[in-house]
Parts: sequence; C-alpha cells; structure tokens
Amino acid sequence: MTTTYDARIRRAKNLRETYSFAAEILAFYGRICAIQQQLAKELERKLPRSLGAPEAGTLREQLDVAAVLPFVKEALTELLPQSPAPLAEYLKDYSRGSHERWAASLQRYVSAGGTDEAVADSREQLVARIVVDPYAELLAAKQAAPAIGPAGNLCPHCAARPVAGVLRVEGDGGKRFLVCAFCATEWEFRRIYCAYCGEAREQSLPVFVAEKFPQIRVEACDTCRHCIRSVDLTKDGHAIPAVDDLAAIPLALWADEYGYQRIHGNLLGT
Repeated sequence: MTTTYDARIRRAKNLRETYSFAAEILAFYGRICAIQQQLAKELERKLPRSLGAPEAGTLREQLDVAAVLPFVKEALTELLPQSPAPLAEYLKDYSRGSHERWAASLQRYVSAGGTDEAVADSREQLVARIVVDPYAELLAAKQAAPAIGPAGNLCPHCAARPVAGVLRVEGDGGKRFLVCAFCATEWEFRRIYCAYCGEAREQSLPVFVAEKFPQIRVEACDTCRHCIRSVDLTKDGHAIPAVDDLAAIPLALWADEYGYQRIHGNLLGT
C-alpha cells in the first residue's frame, strides 16, 4: 500500500512544525518528492502498458535505465538550490558527466538497490534513488499484489530488504507489514520475528519507543544486532512510513549508541 506524493509532501510539511530539529531534512525530502512526483507522471504517460506483467520479466529486469536518463539533468538542477554544500558540489560534478556515466551509475543501483550489496557511495545512491525509485514503485504497483498472509523477509517483487515496518489497524490490535527499500511494496510479516535473521524468541527481540516519537517503534534483535524502525498507525493514523522515519533522527543515534545496525537505510541515510 503506497501513498501519493502529495500526501508525503503534506506530511513532511506537518512534521517540520512538530520536529524542528528535522526541519531541514524534511524540507529537502519535500523537494525530492516534488521532483519524483513529476517524474512518475512522465513515466506513467510514456511507459508501455505491458510493463509490470509477469511475462515481461522480473521487476529489476523490466527497469530500463534509458527510460529515466532524460530526467537526470532536470532533477539535479531542481535539487541543487536546496542541497547542502558538499552534496551540491557532487551534484554539479555528476550533472557534467556523460550519459554513459549516468547509465552505469543508475544500473548499479537497479542491480543492487535495497540489498546487502547496495551502492557504496551514498551520494551516487541518492541520485539513483531520486530517479529510479518512482520507476520501481510504478512497476511494483502494476504487478500482482503479494499473496495474503505472512511472507519472507525479502520483498516478493524485487528481493530487496525492508527499509521500515508498519503496524496497521487490525481488529483490536495491529497487523505487521514490511516496506521494501527499493520498490516501496508492502507485504505482511509475522509480528514477533526479526526482519533480518528470523529470530523468533521474544526475549531476544526488544522493542523501544521514545516519548518524542510515540508512533515509531525501534524493533531490535539481540541475536543479529540489526534493527528496523516501524511506524505504528494504531498510534497515529496520519503517519506515513517514508516520511515519519526521516524525522526520527534521535532514534538513529540511539541505535548506533547501543550497537544495532539498521537493516537498510532510508532515502537520506538517517
């Protein structure tokens, strides 16, 4: 279940008022969302209707970087004014590169994005995510929905790791879902289970909640020392995982202090 870019932009604006320490990051994310929204509209209009069909290949096989190359220059130009100085210098250098360099960079992300072999350079990965993620999300939305019932810890569409979890209202409690780090697909996952190693002993799966972020849980595993941040919609029905997660900077610092490694970083690496 994905949200519209308009909803993400509105949520980022609202959270900037609640979490002033994250205002700069959320404003930057809002600009990225606006760029991705326009790109998604263009892709929806231009891509063949056959894309997304199982017979056309896996999601990653269907992602043709040539489809997004025409948008790279424009995306970087629009992002530059709000970029921090070090990133702005990188974006300027990247924008002067050849189409061959861009294609190779984007293909590295298409091949390994969301996996344990993800692109090492966080700046290169950010550029790739800005232009590729809307494409991947669009294709995933065209594919058949994941089977009902708990699934494995990798995305059923693209085999990527989860970037976040979601607790959605179900009866008197919440049902747990994972959110793909590559194509934003949500799939149902067991409630008491490590999303990385599969540890199922409750005593090894501590959950931490900070007073400042009642809608966000840090679900950790003392066996593999990984953690995932989950957005609890039973606490705040207006929360959006991709956005609320970005605001939770103190939770990232807490996890680092206690030696938990995030399963996969979000768009901005927080």
